[in-house]
Amino acid sequence: MQNTINNLPKLAKDKHNESKKFFEKLKNKPPKNLDYVMEELHEAEFKRTDCLQCANCCKTTGPLFTDKDIERIAKYFKLKPQQFITQYLRIDEDNDYVLQSVPCTFLGADNYCSIYDVRPKACQEFPHTDRKKFQQISNLTLKNVAICPAAFNIVEEMKRRIKL
Repeated sequence: MQNTINNLPKLAKDKHNESKKFFEKLKNKPPKNLDYVMEELHEAEFKRTDCLQCANCCKTTGPLFTDKDIERIAKYFKLKPQQFITQYLRIDEDNDYVLQSVPCTFLGADNYCSIYDVRPKACQEFPHTDRKKFQQISNLTLKNVAICPAAFNIVEEMKRRIKL
């Protein structure tokens, strides 16, 4: 798995222009069954992919924390939301709450998340490949294929299956 993760940025870069053109066409003319196809591709890939073998998303990027995330996680730690913010978060250039540093503070050496049951919505939904109206998040997906081997595989299979 580590070899795959190490090669992923180069693979994603090599396929970037092809994927970008595909997503531009997809935005202009999404197939009527796109949500179903994406759900199918997502489920098939995650039957083969074990995130605990990878956790590259947790090691290299941090999620955005919504106000609801902050309240839920602070409650889990028995902290006031402001205490949680002060201890773990910072405001980024887009004025969003993000982790003070990566890898994620809550990621264990075994790749398990210590706050899995209350993790941020962004973590719950990552890599967003089963999202409704998938064509609307192509810029995010182009970034995620360089981070997540499953997202990369889903996009490559998508390009094979969906003829535009």
